[in-house]
Amino acid sequence: MTNETTENQINQQMNDTNIDNLLFSDLLPANETGYEATRSFLLKIVDILLDFIKESSDRSTKIVDFHQPNQLKQLFDFTIPENPKNIQQILNDCKQCLKYQVKTGHPHYFNQLSCGLDIVSMAGEWLTATANTNMFTYEIAPIFILMEHFVLEKMRNIIGFPNGDSILAPGGAISNLYAIIVARHQMFPEYKTKGLKALPQLVLFTSEHSHYSTKGAGATCGFGTDNVIEVPVDANGRMIPEELERLVKESIEKGHRPFFVNCTCGTTVLGAFDPINPLADICAKYNMWLHIDAAWGGGCLLSRKHRHRLAGIERAQSVTWNPHKLMGTLLQCSTVHFKRDGLLIECNQMCADYLFQQDKHYDVSYDTGDKVIQCGRHNDIFKLWLMWRSKGDTGYEKHIDHLFDMTHYLVKRLKEEKDKFHLIWPEPECVNVCFWYIPTRLRNNEKNREWEQELGRITPLLKARMMNEGTLMVGYQPLGDKPNFFRNIISSSGVKPKDVDFLISEMDRLGHDL
Repeated sequence: MTNETTENQINQQMNDTNIDNLLFSDLLPANETGYEATRSFLLKIVDILLDFIKESSDRSTKIVDFHQPNQLKQLFDFTIPENPKNIQQILNDCKQCLKYQVKTGHPHYFNQLSCGLDIVSMAGEWLTATANTNMFTYEIAPIFILMEHFVLEKMRNIIGFPNGDSILAPGGAISNLYAIIVARHQMFPEYKTKGLKALPQLVLFTSEHSHYSTKGAGATCGFGTDNVIEVPVDANGRMIPEELERLVKESIEKGHRPFFVNCTCGTTVLGAFDPINPLADICAKYNMWLHIDAAWGGGCLLSRKHRHRLAGIERAQSVTWNPHKLMGTLLQCSTVHFKRDGLLIECNQMCADYLFQQDKHYDVSYDTGDKVIQCGRHNDIFKLWLMWRSKGDTGYEKHIDHLFDMTHYLVKRLKEEKDKFHLIWPEPECVNVCFWYIPTRLRNNEKNREWEQELGRITPLLKARMMNEGTLMVGYQPLGDKPNFFRNIISSSGVKPKDVDFLISEMDRLGHDL
């Protein structure tokens, strides 16, 4: 039987099963004889998804059909009805939803740290949703629990934590929170039962360019945001070790207890890598926990060419690493790793015997739910495991190297077009490229503070034109004394040199007259 014959038969079966006027109650599991209707419905859903995938890979299509919120409320029916809608309406809803959704897999989408659409990882997410299981016990997720065990062990070995422990968490911010609460538990185990009265005034340190999650964790844990000290950075956005030690000494003089240093490897805006070894030396000197937030830059560990950016990572006590960023795994997929085994369970275990019975007929050490503050966890491992299997270590190395190659090409092209673009940091450490676009009227002006301010004012205007046209998306933000500038991210394996060339020409087309 040929593929064409099989496809024709499927199409005929779908036509024979008229589902347009059916309701959810005509499908499985409500209707135990509803398999054919269910199959026809899902095949139509797959067709809708495949159309979206095709459009996302078509460079001639828009990234987004943008509308203002009040307009979109008129175009899309967000209401929840009193009575069921039929299946045809549900299919229409799916089509309409994707019509107005941003195509983050489009090769001209450079807006976020997580870009692109890996097909194998996406297939893993489809299977994950179908399996629909929780990750708190081996009893209900045996294959996925073991899969998580093997993948996280591999990641720890890459980091240099051969005997540690890890967990998948809902995002890098929560991974960083886990690092802080585990560090607190190791240093002050009485906190678990006695609370804040068991603690001195704890102080955390992080780069002034670090992710806001460290400050958020300070508020959440009760330390207070005033006790999350931002350490100055150098001209390249890296934490200055001498400034860290100065601030640690000041904290001690105030009678406070410095206990945690967050070292960022891949800052959100510049992609800077804090110097691990000098920070590790300071942490050892003052008995502080060293955490490395490599949520963004962790993927460099997979490349022999770029791993040096995280030299000394094995000296940390914990590491955050988000595969849904540089590695290209579908959202969300965030991991946190600890050098010492047993800390997660010691810190978070609550011994709920209605879930974590100790007399089960299997090795209950594989029950992960009591290691986390969440209890239930989404299955984030299968899409990563499947994607890694499809690439192998060699394929992943090529993936990371490709992202950096495309970034270097972008920097080269921007330098060639220096009358139209001004690189703010000409030699990026990661795949973040930060620059201003210069419209025609400002190209011969003196590059002073007023010039920068005017470029900063133009940046959101150009971004608005991008969004309204729907042809290109690049993020922007201010940083320190720099007014708004563009931060371009290449984390999609689908980006080719022609896409970089398009970015440059399209920005000029949209912004030359601003």
